Amino acid sequence: MLRTRDYTLREPAYRLGSAALLVAAATILVALGFEHLGGYKPCPLCLQQRYAYYLAIPLAFVALVALASGRKVLAASLFMLASLAFLGNAGLGVFHAGAEWKFWPGPDTCGGALEPLRPLVGDLKREAASTRVIRCDEAPWRLAGLSFAGWNVVVSLLLWITFLQAAFAAPVSGTRSTGGPR
Repeated sequence: MLRTRDYTLREPAYRLGSAALLVAAATILVALGFEHLGGYKPCPLCLQQRYAYYLAIPLAFVALVALASGRKVLAASLFMLASLAFLGNAGLGVFHAGAEWKFWPGPDTCGGALEPLRPLVGDLKREAASTRVIRCDEAPWRLAGLSFAGWNVVVSLLLWITFLQAAFAAPVSGTRSTGGPR
């Protein structure tokens, strides 16, 4: 049993999937740290970009368990789903970053316009006017010229590639020749 487990840990799909899982978990923890410890409140697009992480992290964990139990096709399918989530997330990040750079307008939900609210209660309008709306078309922070959305594009593309590699390596990893494992 120990020999099988040791062999599984050396499989390329397992190593790639583990690395992608760790990077995804670290990325979402950093985002939550910026929000809760750093005081950077996320806009609606920022929150939507987290969905890929919330989906892919459990998928990757289950894929690693499936890979360790020899269910390589299931693992490959789950890695492929995770890769597609990050490909879509990279596209959403490009849209968000483009709105921040004013290449195109962001969605209406990110503008902070209070006129459509038309409150029914008198104090509600005053409360809404004093509420700070987090805009999607303004970057609150940049590092090396990239905002949170820009860095999300970079990380999402790396995770897309890594999960894709794990998906393609899963069905063939651990295939033994007549000589057994090395």
